[in-house]
Amino acid sequence: MSKKNTNFEPRITNRKALHDYSISATLECGIVLVGTEVKSLRHAHANLQDSFASIEGGQLILHNCHIDPYEKAAIAYAHIPKRDRRLLVHRREIKKLEQELATRGTTLIPLAIYFKDGRAKVELGVAHGKQQHDKRASLKKKEQDKELRRAMTYRQ
Repeated sequence: MSKKNTNFEPRITNRKALHDYSISATLECGIVLVGTEVKSLRHAHANLQDSFASIEGGQLILHNCHIDPYEKAAIAYAHIPKRDRRLLVHRREIKKLEQELATRGTTLIPLAIYFKDGRAKVELGVAHGKQQHDKRASLKKKEQDKELRRAMTYRQ
């Protein structure tokens, strides 16, 4: 009996994206990687900050995603850390994303990179930029929720 590996570790997240953007929809897609990039991701040596995705020539491309070179690999096999990487999605999903990106102020932000069934996946979010007052409101709501949880635990 073969048991599929559904382990999502390591999960590399873009925590700053949730602070700077409001996410309206998410999409899981595959990513085209070379061998040393996969090994670096397995050790969680990647950074999604300042990265974004765009549609170019009918393909979805991930820009500015930094994946550290694998330290045990020979220099000849090392990859370029900030190269553009192709994302794997169906053509109909790309068309939907093009329609959503047509509105002003909308962008595609990678929220996380993780492994699912042994394959690297990227979780993309359709994001709208937050203004400063929106950030204050979300911080205030988070603080209120924290205080509510504290009050509930003290009463029990």
